[in-house]
Amino acid sequence: MAKVVLFGHAEMARMTYFYLQHDSPHDVAAFTVDGSRISDETLFGLPIVPFEDIQSLYPPDEYAMAVPIAFSKVNMLRAAKYHEAKAKGYELISYVSSKAATLPGLVMGDNCFIYDNSAVGPYVTIGNDVVIVGSSIGHDSVIGDHCFLAAHSVVLGSVTIGAYSVLGANSTCGDRIAIGSGCIIGAGVTMTKSAPDRGVYVSRPPERLAKSSDVLKDWLNWPVK
Repeated sequence: MAKVVLFGHAEMARMTYFYLQHDSPHDVAAFTVDGSRISDETLFGLPIVPFEDIQSLYPPDEYAMAVPIAFSKVNMLRAAKYHEAKAKGYELISYVSSKAATLPGLVMGDNCFIYDNSAVGPYVTIGNDVVIVGSSIGHDSVIGDHCFLAAHSVVLGSVTIGAYSVLGANSTCGDRIAIGSGCIIGAGVTMTKSAPDRGVYVSRPPERLAKSSDVLKDWLNWPVK
């Protein structure tokens, strides 16, 4: 159990606060952000304090920290704050939801977040500072440092995901491929071949038919009146 300071006050920090309070032995003591970003003094009744002053207010020998930032700037913002927190002397906790499926032998770094409905297969290695939101990771796969896997993304077996990469919602990485570092795999994209560093892959936008739904309802046999 640790007393924890959460970096951030946006959606990811708010969500992580909920999980830590209701599904972990940790106790959130405060939130911290860069002083220029503070607009309110409290969140959920807890203080929001300047990151510049955090060591004097919540010293690292008494408090741990978590940095649950999303994939802003291709994960570089979270990585920067991760390194700053470590430089200040903080232990960075990881969180694995009780409603995530993991197996013994999982190798995982610090400041990792595996949220509910995620499934991690055997012999998987996850680096430092990785966010996994309801995703599936197959056996023998390796997720590099500072990655973000969005909801329902799928990594099949023996896949390597390079550092700083982002997997969008409902994306899929096929068996035995390697995704380079800093890649963005867009929502719904299926990767069947390896990708070089900093590649960006998106799916085609949906096509709107010329006919409207009221014309098509009989052809589609919809029960629309």
